[in-house]
Amino acid sequence: MASPPLPGPYSTDLPTVPEWLNKGDNAWQLTAATFVGIQSMPGLVVLYGSIVKKKWAVNSAFMALYAYASTLIVWVLLAFRMAFGDRLFPFWGKAGPALTQEFLVARASFPATAHYGAGGKLEVGPTQPFYPEASLVLFQFQLAAITLVLLAGALLGRMNIRAWMAFSPLWLLLSYTVCAFSLWGGGFLYQWGVIDYSGGYVVHLSSGVAGFTAAYWVGPRMKSDRERFAPNNILLMIAGGGLLWLGWAGFNGGAPYAPNLTASVAVLNTNVSAAASLLTWTCLDVIFFGKPSVIGAVQGMMTGLVCVTPGAGLVHTWAAMLMGISAGSVPWLTMMVLHKRSALLQKVDDTLAVFHTHAVAGLLGGLLTGLLATPELTSLHTHVPGTRGAFYGGGIAQVGKQLAAALFVVVWNVVVTTGILLCVGLVIPLRMPDDELKIGDDAAHGEEAYALWGDGERFDVSRRAAARSNVVGDQTVDQRLAAMGARGVTVQL
Repeated sequence: MASPPLPGPYSTDLPTVPEWLNKGDNAWQLTAATFVGIQSMPGLVVLYGSIVKKKWAVNSAFMALYAYASTLIVWVLLAFRMAFGDRLFPFWGKAGPALTQEFLVARASFPATAHYGAGGKLEVGPTQPFYPEASLVLFQFQLAAITLVLLAGALLGRMNIRAWMAFSPLWLLLSYTVCAFSLWGGGFLYQWGVIDYSGGYVVHLSSGVAGFTAAYWVGPRMKSDRERFAPNNILLMIAGGGLLWLGWAGFNGGAPYAPNLTASVAVLNTNVSAAASLLTWTCLDVIFFGKPSVIGAVQGMMTGLVCVTPGAGLVHTWAAMLMGISAGSVPWLTMMVLHKRSALLQKVDDTLAVFHTHAVAGLLGGLLTGLLATPELTSLHTHVPGTRGAFYGGGIAQVGKQLAAALFVVVWNVVVTTGILLCVGLVIPLRMPDDELKIGDDAAHGEEAYALWGDGERFDVSRRAAARSNVVGDQTVDQRLAAMGARGVTVQL
């Protein structure tokens, strides 16, 4: 009689490991979710807090922090099932909570992703990863959260924080969920065969267009801030950018919902594209401006990551390098040349150039994916038979689908973002008043990033005089400093 098999890493262990649960898939999805979370917290929080002027460091970091936290609560209350639940409309899922044990420990499923062919015949069943719904809720939350954090980059340095607190959950519910369901959750663009592997449209085109639209309605920064907005800490900016780059392994590696062949190709392609774009952007800076810009290198890194995202697991690595070169040159051109010649781009104060680094790069990546997606890799990822790039037999029709989907995302975000801000503006001023803009963090939060004075902020002379008149032992603070040779140096940042 054969002996029973020894317990293995993939064996059933009821009730905690049901037959459908793959421990490796579940572990990778949780890891990928954590990687994406690190991109926002602390990646973009650190990057935003360091890439702005000192007087806006706290406010900029807090906008990202608030968006991350508020997104999670709205996500589990309503938004997850609006983006990935049962179909309500061709572009929207049915709202509902993701809070109960019965829902979260069941096998993950995308009920609307079943694909039907001619005559209503079922061709491909709904996507069902081999892990519980809770893992899927967490991973998709991280993508939703970073979308809002990226959008915030266009509004730094002047948006009323209370208006941001009202705007961000409304935008998540009314804009993000529509794009996510339409392209990922089984909506009409998904069923049509539009390719958006991991968010070139859902995350980046959406955040770039919505950020630009919001910047128009909120209004510009102070003239002095627009003219001089140097980073307060370039080294921390690089550190934040590095967390963003490395975290993208989870962003694109988690998109197949399993650690499979597509995930491996996606992670490699992501890094190749980022490196190629960074080097291309840097070379253009050297050629045209005579020296490499560190801020430019970070922007080039970002555009490379964004551009490859719609096709990261679906293209050859040489194609990913081509996408990186395109990402380092086309957004550079729109930012450095087109921006200076366009009255509209000049008028709208997009603080961190989110339109160029995310909207332009995301659209570029979506179109290149429509050309370069291979049939072999695409068949492993999409549920729509025959989907492939134009260069591999997909014809110009696939590029047309990519363009049409981009147009839908652009129009929806412009209209919804405008509507939300106009409504919020009836109750809360969208822009901080000028007297508070002169001060920055201290006016918005009563806190400052650094215990230094400078950069034009208000200085409370009475508080300084009171502090220096304090007696320590038998000497005042001034007397003790004088004895040590100190003469009160003011540090300008």
